[in-house]
Amino acid sequence: MNSAFRKPAKNGWIFVHLEGEPATIGYQHGFLLAPEIADTQRTIAATLEHDVKKDWAFFRTAAEQVLWPKVDVEYREEMQGIVDGLQARGIKLDLWDVVALNAWIELSAYYLPWSEKVSAPVPERCSAFMATGSYTKSGQIVYGHNAWTGYAEGARWNVIFDIRPAKGFHLFMDGMPGLIHSGDDFVVSSGGLMITETTISNFAGFDPAGIAEFVRARKAAQYADSIDSFARIMIEGNNGGYANNWLVGDRKTGEIASLELGLKNVTLQRTTDGYFVGSNFPVNPKLIAEETTFDPTDRAVSANARRIRWDQLMAENKGKIDVALARTFLSDHIDSFTGKNDPNERTLCGHVDLSPRGISGWVGPHTPAGAVQSKVADSNMAESLSFDAAMGHSCGLHFRASPHMRKHPGSRWLRPHLKDLPSQPWTMFTTETGPDRL
Repeated sequence: MNSAFRKPAKNGWIFVHLEGEPATIGYQHGFLLAPEIADTQRTIAATLEHDVKKDWAFFRTAAEQVLWPKVDVEYREEMQGIVDGLQARGIKLDLWDVVALNAWIELSAYYLPWSEKVSAPVPERCSAFMATGSYTKSGQIVYGHNAWTGYAEGARWNVIFDIRPAKGFHLFMDGMPGLIHSGDDFVVSSGGLMITETTISNFAGFDPAGIAEFVRARKAAQYADSIDSFARIMIEGNNGGYANNWLVGDRKTGEIASLELGLKNVTLQRTTDGYFVGSNFPVNPKLIAEETTFDPTDRAVSANARRIRWDQLMAENKGKIDVALARTFLSDHIDSFTGKNDPNERTLCGHVDLSPRGISGWVGPHTPAGAVQSKVADSNMAESLSFDAAMGHSCGLHFRASPHMRKHPGSRWLRPHLKDLPSQPWTMFTTETGPDRL
């Protein structure tokens, strides 16, 4: 326990080092991040109650009755450890609060529509790419991801987790306080994998008998050492929750893959010379027809506009892609539908707050939402368990909460939770040890 530590915030990021058995890692997590976990839980509960009209008790019950029976013992122990660490700091959250927090995306966007038998297709959010071979300057893997969400919860997606578990591989990832998985899923591991994803837009489907996505995602990151083993862990017991197109690279071989994980349709593509991009568009025509309401022909839709822009950038920069270009890609403001430099919901660096349209099915015009942070890495960085990260919009545009709420009164309900989201500089983080803090 005394090997864990927390470093002072750097450019918006909190760095924590955790190691040991599951219960120990959990206790370290809960103790070191107790104020942030309590704040995050309050924010998530408030936004869910506003957005999906269910109070926190609903999600606690679903976490206990639907998801908990299929949670692996080690992750049960880790989450109980988080509770123990929280309570040691005087925070009155319990186990079902922690499980619900880990599952807030899959419970609200997948389980809830299934349970109420309503159509509420998942909206698009997040931009990502992974390239290798002749597309990159070094011939090795380069990848990047920016997380899209509401700015209230997104401002709290600001932890760098350095986790050295007693079993499995050493994990280095970004994440949210209280989550045992990354959540937006940018991970490098000592097993050689480089992992990220984007959500499958307009998806609907859930299997209550399956294994929670957050459990499978953490397990795959911790135990997979190949694309095959990653895919096997993610597919086994798939409940359809948080259905994503996973981009996975193996730095040991230079191979990259796209695992589109629907509930009924699973598509695995792989290459040692090419690229895969993600902007929430579904790939497999059968999945599109059977599991989504997505229109792949509508170029004005955010997911399609960003896919077109990704393909343009990959073609224009073939053979030159490196970490520096990756950072530039994630800051891109070209709207492929209009051809203009215009930060909005159709640009890779998403600014829904600046859009008069919003994103259908998710948020309305000028909602404080969009890209909240970005990460990039290449194979060499992944080997040393490091990556570059930028909190806030990586393009340099700041979000200021008070002026936005004055101009757009519809967002004022967020006043207790909405923070400024300044654009912070790119910062390299790497695994390290430090002084005893517990």
